[in-house]
Parts: sequence; C-alpha cells; structure tokens
Amino acid sequence: MADKAYDIDSFRQALTEGGIKAVIPSKKPHLSPGKKLNSELINLILDLRVNRNLGARRIQTELIRLHNYSLSLASIHKALTSNQAQPIKKLKRKKKFKRYSRPIPGERIQMDTCKIAPGIYQYTAVDDCSRWRVLEIYKRRTATNTLHFLDLVPEQFPFPIQRIQTDRGLEFFAEKVQLKMMELGIKFRPNKQASPHLNRKVERSQKQILKSYTLLQTYLTSKLSEKS
Repeated sequence: MADKAYDIDSFRQALTEGGIKAVIPSKKPHLSPGKKLNSELINLILDLRVNRNLGARRIQTELIRLHNYSLSLASIHKALTSNQAQPIKKLKRKKKFKRYSRPIPGERIQMDTCKIAPGIYQYTAVDDCSRWRVLEIYKRRTATNTLHFLDLVPEQFPFPIQRIQTDRGLEFFAEKVQLKMMELGIKFRPNKQASPHLNRKVERSQKQILKSYTLLQTYLTSKLSEKS
C-alpha cells in the first residue's frame, strides 16, 4: 500500500514495481464525507425544510439543538440538492402604508360620499393639512348634487382649493363635474384602484358620522318602544 512504512529493500521493490505513485503516501481520507449523511439525517434535514421552511444554516442549528447532530453547511446543501428539496418560501410581509399630510392648507382636499340611510347620502370634504371639514346631506348620490357640493365647498373653506382627491365613484367622473372643476381652477386627482388608504382622512370622518347616526337611531328606537 502507498501509505505503508518501507525499509530500503521494500522501498526499492515498490518503486520498481509500482513507480513513484506506489511510494508516495496517499492523501485520500480513510472515511468518505458522504458517509456522514445517512438516511436518518437526510430525513431530518428534509423534514425541517418541508415542515418548518428553514434554510441550510437554520437547519444546521436545529440539528444540533434538537438531535445533537453536527453537520457542515456543505453536507446539508448536498442533502437538499440531491433530494430536489423545494426552495424556501419567502413570506410576503404586509406593506405598511406611509402616512403623510400636505404642508399647505387647501393643497389637497379629500372628497367622498357615504350612504347614511335609505334616501340619505352624505358628501364630505376634508382638508389634508388642517383637517377642516365640510359636510352636506343629499337624497341621492348624483352628478347634479356633486356640482352643488362643489359650489358649496369653496365658500366654506377659509383658503383656496388647489386639488380635489376622490375615489373612482361615477358621481365625480361625470363630464359636467370635470368641467366644473376646470372652471373653478381646481385640479382633479382620482385614487388608484383598491387604494382606500389614500382617502383615509375623509373615510375616517364618514365612519364617525355613520357611527353617531347608528347610535342616535338606536336611542330613538328604544325611546319610541318605551312610549308604546
């Protein structure tokens, strides 16, 4: 064997028969690293990946903590790759919306409509900077009533209005409503689809009014039932 100790005669004989390779000590390890990965360890590695969605380094830590097995990252990667383990599923974190206000009063007015009760619709306009608010009640949610509200809002706000921001309700997209805003010199900014957070201030105001109306309605109903 190549790693055997030779005397002079044996060395000469080995050199003659096998050449220089026969007398150079072998660098091959006695135990193959692959033998560390038995079926039990492979199953543990795959279980941690599938059931707990762990990466190689976390798997390495858990094998030590739970089973007192110490494996290199290379061995863990080899087990995952050879068994075609699925990649880690990246969890999508819910995006936090950035809250901000305009620095100048009148720079942006949030406007929206809300059904309070049958035949009662509330139009609301809230200044994004000062929180100044204008409310009006109408029987229906129409472009004609929107025009009336647009005439009312500039009179009620103590500062000029530069821009109105709304959702995509049809009462704001009627041609005569758009022409009215152009006549008043007010820019129009509709929100993106499925972005209620952009009109958060006006929607919060409407919820407060709706809650107050519901409480009042409940109170009046209870009083009427007592009298009857």
